[in-house]
Amino acid sequence: QEAVSSLVKQYYLSRGFAPKVILLPFDISDADLFAELLEQQYGRKTYLRTPQRGDNAHLVDMANKNALDEAQRCTTKEEQISGLLLLLGKMLSIPAPNRIESYDISNISGTDMVGGLVVFQGGKPYRSEYKKFKIEDLQQQDDYASMAQVLRRRFTHYRQADKGFDRLPDLLLMDGGVNHANVAVQVLNEFDLHIPVFGMVKDDRHRTRSLVTPSGEEIRIDAKQAIFALIGNIQEETHRFAITFHRQQRSKRLRYSQLDEIPGIGPKRKKQLLRKFGTLKRIEEASYEELKEVVGDKQARIIMDYFK
Repeated sequence: QEAVSSLVKQYYLSRGFAPKVILLPFDISDADLFAELLEQQYGRKTYLRTPQRGDNAHLVDMANKNALDEAQRCTTKEEQISGLLLLLGKMLSIPAPNRIESYDISNISGTDMVGGLVVFQGGKPYRSEYKKFKIEDLQQQDDYASMAQVLRRRFTHYRQADKGFDRLPDLLLMDGGVNHANVAVQVLNEFDLHIPVFGMVKDDRHRTRSLVTPSGEEIRIDAKQAIFALIGNIQEETHRFAITFHRQQRSKRLRYSQLDEIPGIGPKRKKQLLRKFGTLKRIEEASYEELKEVVGDKQARIIMDYFK
């Protein structure tokens, strides 16, 4: 409001004339005093109005829209992203988070458990620093224990100054809500690290509706379209990355388990076959001569006999 008030005053006091009516988007505090000044300077009465409806209100709306369009035209993409991160930081009561790390766990009924780490730098995916984790030494499905393991390994690498892990994030986002956020806080405390942590909460349509603090306070983001889009993008990217890695591991395990049924074919031969043919189906369809080139005469006959 101060900026608009100052602009109006500078404009009309420097132009050498004043109109009969000046339309404003809101009242300015010294409107009467300014109107008197214009009358004294230009010898005519000027009225300052703030229309609420009708054609004049429509004119003010058009002026506001034109001003917004011009501001967006003059603002670079980098400035827009910087402003977006400043807004996100303000919503979360933290400094603008330039580097954001997001985590997700993926498995099916406790098999092929993996974790994914996605990095957003300056509001954009930083794919060269994505990380994959195979969950180790867990006999049954436990998403919380899996997440704790992933985080401990990530920050152990940080403490060891390992390449690719030597930068701390400004913000941690956990897929899964408040419980996963609390797991992250517990791990950070073990490493004496102080990083803001929030869980990502989805609505009934599987869209990220809010961020939640470890204490359970929800911060709605769906009213801020740009923030809503950014957080939704981060959550979807994290889920996609984790589930893609899970599917790769599951496919690899299934391929190896089927080859295990062929007698006389050890780990070395399995690797050679998969490197050459790619899938079990292509191994099954291969000719004796093609198999012989890879594993030799004896194993080629064993494979041919197995599939027959």
